[in-house]
Amino acid sequence: MLECPHSRAGLRGGNRAGAQPGWRRCPRRRKRRRKEGQDSAALLGHTMSGAGGNGTPQVSPQEYELAGKVMLLGDSGVGKTCFLLQFKDGAFLSGTFIATVGIDFRNKVVAVDGVKVKLQIWDTAGQERFRSVTHAYYRDAQALLLLYDITSKMSFDNIRAWLTEIHEYAQKDVVIMLLGNKADVSSERMVRTEDGASLAREYGVPFMETSAKTGMNVELAFLAIARELKQRAVQPPDEPRFQIHDYIEAQQKRSGCCAFI
Repeated sequence: MLECPHSRAGLRGGNRAGAQPGWRRCPRRRKRRRKEGQDSAALLGHTMSGAGGNGTPQVSPQEYELAGKVMLLGDSGVGKTCFLLQFKDGAFLSGTFIATVGIDFRNKVVAVDGVKVKLQIWDTAGQERFRSVTHAYYRDAQALLLLYDITSKMSFDNIRAWLTEIHEYAQKDVVIMLLGNKADVSSERMVRTEDGASLAREYGVPFMETSAKTGMNVELAFLAIARELKQRAVQPPDEPRFQIHDYIEAQQKRSGCCAFI
């Protein structure tokens, strides 16, 4: 849940994005989840790096007012690490691709209407062998950014499998956003923009195409998440709910960008 560093209290709101009728929890999967948790326990201490070292970010409570956990998901090679570093440091990690091993995280505090929101952003390994480790982190995430590579049809085809895992392991009210990354290499495009938009509409989640290299829509994706989490924490229940789709569309129109559908 969202955490206030002073009161340690949190609030949740909303419904599962894109929940599909007929999805039920399977007893076998529950057993598998317990087994995965046991198998993952020995790995967790070796798979986390970053500011905290032990999995707990070292940020003073005075530096922020709200905190939320955001996870980057998607196949290996779709650009999750570069996406995170572009947002955190404004830099693109060029050169030889090195796959993330296990889990890594970074923190960044952003201001939303004068409220400081700390995003604790977890970069996950996309390889199957680390999947059980990743599952252990789904349960307390408030937002999930699900990336595919527009030059890789396979990474897009695997999005449905990722969404199935999300609905199995994540909180029911988790915020989900679908992102088609590497839009800067559109000459090598294998996935049409309209196909990404259509899939997002099917699951009821926001969608944008992004570029970790140029920074296109990277900051917007995280700021939209931060605004959604902030609104869930402080907005009175009798006020109209914040609409993340409308916010993204308005920001796109303001910037004159047309990558949002």
